[in-house]
Amino acid sequence: MRKKLGLALGSGGSRGIAHVGFLQALDEAGIKADYVTGCSMGSIVGACYCAGVPMEEVKKRTLGLKLSHIASLNINPIRANGIFRLNKARKLLEEYLGDKTFADLQIPFLCVATDIVAGKIVRLNEGNVVDAIIASSSIPGAFVPVEKDGKLLVDGGILERVPTKELLEMGAEVVVAVDVLGDLTVKKITNNMVDTLLRCIDIVDTRNTQKKHRSRSKSIDLWLEPALGAMDQYQVKNLQFAYDKGYELGKENAEKIAQLIND
Repeated sequence: MRKKLGLALGSGGSRGIAHVGFLQALDEAGIKADYVTGCSMGSIVGACYCAGVPMEEVKKRTLGLKLSHIASLNINPIRANGIFRLNKARKLLEEYLGDKTFADLQIPFLCVATDIVAGKIVRLNEGNVVDAIIASSSIPGAFVPVEKDGKLLVDGGILERVPTKELLEMGAEVVVAVDVLGDLTVKKITNNMVDTLLRCIDIVDTRNTQKKHRSRSKSIDLWLEPALGAMDQYQVKNLQFAYDKGYELGKENAEKIAQLIND
């Protein structure tokens, strides 16, 4: 009997376009997930996938994206608690997801955000899907946090970059994780407060992710990282490159995933 497949799609900004290519390759191989979790960009791609949006359509829309297409500058970023608003990203997402709730999705889906009031991870799997993935994607300092039920939510990647544990609790029997960020690469830091803040977040996030990967290794059947080199997740460019590397990753591992779920 076929085992239930869970896919954990990690955070990664522009590098997260690799998720689109990866899922496209799995679709072409006839492999469909039974459960999906996502964080930040992984939550955006994962939600579209679970809603039944063809990855080919997501590819067409995302490869031409620029920062001006997804965010607007705040006039007073310090008071607003973020340089940008994700109002444009919300409109784009609503074109595909409308006012869908998690219960409306074709495939069970969960995404994660970080509550900076309590300092805890928050699992989002109820209510409006777009609201949830905007919260999961709100990089602190760059984007305005989302207020919800007394919580102040920002990017889930701060505490849970690749949400694998949640897949097991949802019922997955085979867990495949896709970490588009991988290990840190050497990066030149400019004299810019936000750049410094984001680099510090990346360092803590990466070391935390590596620690969790080791501690959960027995419950993760396949941990995959596309070969994206030093691609900067915070620059909206090289998107075709990210897609291609994700597609290659999917093609290279489709047979292995098929064996895992059919054994």
